[in-house]
Amino acid sequence: MLRTTTFLFLMLFICLQLQAQKGEEVFLWPEGAPGALGEDPEDKPKLDLYLVKGAPENTSAVLICPGGGYWNLAMDHEGDQIARWFQARGVHAFVLSYRLAKHGYKHPSMLYDAQRGLRYLRAHADTWGIDKEKIGILGFSAGGHLASTASTHFDSGDANATDPIDKEHSRPNYAVLAYPVIAFGEDFTHKGSQRNLIGQDPSAEMIELLSNEKQVSAETPPTFLVHTSQDKAVPPENSIVYYLALQKAGVPAELHIYQEGRHGLGMINTSNPVFNSWADRLEDWLRVQGVIK
Repeated sequence: MLRTTTFLFLMLFICLQLQAQKGEEVFLWPEGAPGALGEDPEDKPKLDLYLVKGAPENTSAVLICPGGGYWNLAMDHEGDQIARWFQARGVHAFVLSYRLAKHGYKHPSMLYDAQRGLRYLRAHADTWGIDKEKIGILGFSAGGHLASTASTHFDSGDANATDPIDKEHSRPNYAVLAYPVIAFGEDFTHKGSQRNLIGQDPSAEMIELLSNEKQVSAETPPTFLVHTSQDKAVPPENSIVYYLALQKAGVPAELHIYQEGRHGLGMINTSNPVFNSWADRLEDWLRVQGVIK
């Protein structure tokens, strides 16, 4: 039975590869990102586009933030594969390459990149046929922290900006967080992500600001969370405290904690086909939210 299930998941992955193809890439700040430390590729946050061919007007979209502890980007199983999954279900997908600590960046550069990505999608909604109010954000691990930061630290845009992209608001309409880093300064904090984002000795105010369970409000978007009980790198308490904060604020939320599974499984992983079923739960939730028609 396990061998059959594994084969089916492999066939699903091959089908997704055949049905969905990666398109062009776009730089979020063609003239240079704010606070850029150079002009190398790692200094230029960008989007990889996975557009749905022949999609109708007002199609949903998602901005995908791969994990990697704010040090690397897991672009395959937490980026490319996820984008193809959404694309195959009629959702325009955009994988964000955000700036990283190993190249000298700290907060707020990563948040600026995610916010710019959301604004960029809204500013180009007519070009790509995107519904401006069906643009979500998805993140894995540290990318989940970035996605939850974008979900709790957003603004309405600058109506007086000379750059039309900056006029758009940065609030995601929905969020998906997979084994996310959430809380800082706790026993269950992923210390590497905290250190890479805000340094070795951050102030208490900075820890509070980026402990995103403490920043949830009634305006935080509806959120889907998935985790495993066996995750030792980023314990499930991260998802739990965020879910409880969403409940307290009256924000629609759904949480799934699987009994087995290591950290970083992604969505299509032959080593744990049971955990892979979270993709089905996510698809159901996205239909409830009206993201998948």
